Amino acid sequence: MRRLIERTSQSYLISEMKDISVGIWDGQGNTVAIPVGLPVQFIGAKYSVRYIMKEYGDDIHPGDVFLANDPYKGYSCHPPDWGYFRPVFHQDRLVFWTLARAHMDDTGAAYPGAYFSNPYDIHSEGILVPGVRVIEKGREQRDIMRLIFNNVRLADGARTDSAAMIGATKLAENRLHDLIAKYGMETVSDCLAVMQGRTERAVHACIEGMPDGTYYGESSTDDDGVEFDVPVTVRCEITVKGDRMTIDFSRSDGQRKGFVNCSYPTTYSLAMAGAILFLDSELVEFHNEGTMQCIDIIAPAGLVVNANYPSAMGGAPISMGHAILESVMMAMSAAVPARAAAGWGRRYGQYIYGIHPRTNSLYVFPGYHCEGGAGAVNGFDGYKGVASIGSLGEIARPNNEDCEIRYPWKFVCREFRKDSSGAGKWTGGPGFHWEIVNLGGEAGMHTGAGQGETTFSHGCLGGKPSQPNSCFIVRAKTGEKELAKVHRLHPIFAGDRVIKDTSGGGGVGRPEERDPEKVWEDVFLDEIVTIDYAREVFKVVIDPATRQIDWERTKAFRAAAARG
Repeated sequence: MRRLIERTSQSYLISEMKDISVGIWDGQGNTVAIPVGLPVQFIGAKYSVRYIMKEYGDDIHPGDVFLANDPYKGYSCHPPDWGYFRPVFHQDRLVFWTLARAHMDDTGAAYPGAYFSNPYDIHSEGILVPGVRVIEKGREQRDIMRLIFNNVRLADGARTDSAAMIGATKLAENRLHDLIAKYGMETVSDCLAVMQGRTERAVHACIEGMPDGTYYGESSTDDDGVEFDVPVTVRCEITVKGDRMTIDFSRSDGQRKGFVNCSYPTTYSLAMAGAILFLDSELVEFHNEGTMQCIDIIAPAGLVVNANYPSAMGGAPISMGHAILESVMMAMSAAVPARAAAGWGRRYGQYIYGIHPRTNSLYVFPGYHCEGGAGAVNGFDGYKGVASIGSLGEIARPNNEDCEIRYPWKFVCREFRKDSSGAGKWTGGPGFHWEIVNLGGEAGMHTGAGQGETTFSHGCLGGKPSQPNSCFIVRAKTGEKELAKVHRLHPIFAGDRVIKDTSGGGGVGRPEERDPEKVWEDVFLDEIVTIDYAREVFKVVIDPATRQIDWERTKAFRAAAARG
């Protein structure tokens, strides 16, 4: 399904960056499997399936397809994520649902590019489709589709991407029919029941192996996009008792005026993903509804983790979504220190839009190229060059040349940023230094759901947090260097240069316990740590003239650090 969409889509976000997810549910809306993809797009999608079933009841037929992007009526995580749902029938009985969901280039919000970071309610964030039937018994509802596409920019691309997703759900339906024809519906159903039961027992056993207790984690985003520079915090308490786990967000901040609010399914998705990371890795390909039966997730209405209508939710899967996932990881790291995991580099992808001088048409350039690295885990350094934590590495890193073909921007520099990682015995992946120049005319830049200028990715077990993000615009006419803060709209002119420095992931373990040879490699092989930083933070002394470790001084530095 994913491959079909990737090869058919015209969207940069979908075809190159892989901002897509697919899935299969049974006739009751239970999760058949958790596949590769973005957790926020599909783990909680069972709520979307059940919403459609409740709304349409018996009026669901073979050949129908439903579209949902409304976080309140259809349970999309945020309006840019459009999900196409197809019911699958066997002998007039609804037996499965298939889904293809992807991030669209535009939703008709105030700013081009699907993110409006200064909203006043959910309706200011673009068109909302509440689980509506767009194909009935195999025939497209043309008037409905015309209405939808008339309310978004870049409508031709949206139609092509929609056709790709609809085709993917049909492909899955065909494969399911082949499976049923080969083995029979009774055997397929029995196998699914056995799979779910086995997974449930295995997850119960994993939880039972954890120490009973209550563990705390928290994480914040810079602000909500309306009240600037006021952090918004998620607070998580995880209680392990016997073979069950409860994840409770009741102490989180209340819902906000801005766009960082989440619906319950979004919180459910990311909390569940965070918990799954700490289960036995042998189960990674076997998670399904059975996993979810072992974990209770509490998020009271009226909080930022379960906001009431009409709260805006455009930044839900990123700003607050990342905080939800990080808070769960922090708490789980306390429960299972052997698998401790630090926070990842903060999302910092500015969107730039304008008129392309070659085509004389609107372009929207999503700047995901410089998001920082993954946080370290106990025993391993963080991955370099992966996307932000909410995707758990599934968003691909696009190449410079493809961007230069698509958009009127020249890449001047994209390299790892030195000293940007959270230091530790195991260090986070580094952030990026990124510079681009506008070869077109006037444009606008907004931050989407950027963050990390004032809040940081956490470290674990004595590891250090990440460095802050920053963005500047250098004006071509004056040479003036202007700070471009998140959640603002910044004008761009011909020849202007955008410069970004992004954070790395957090560290795990005390920095002075890092193998000095690894620090030397960080300095001279990977070139992500400076000699001064190695001495000040890792307590490793390197002679710049000989490029050799001074073992005696290193030993003395570390002994002094151990004494405090």
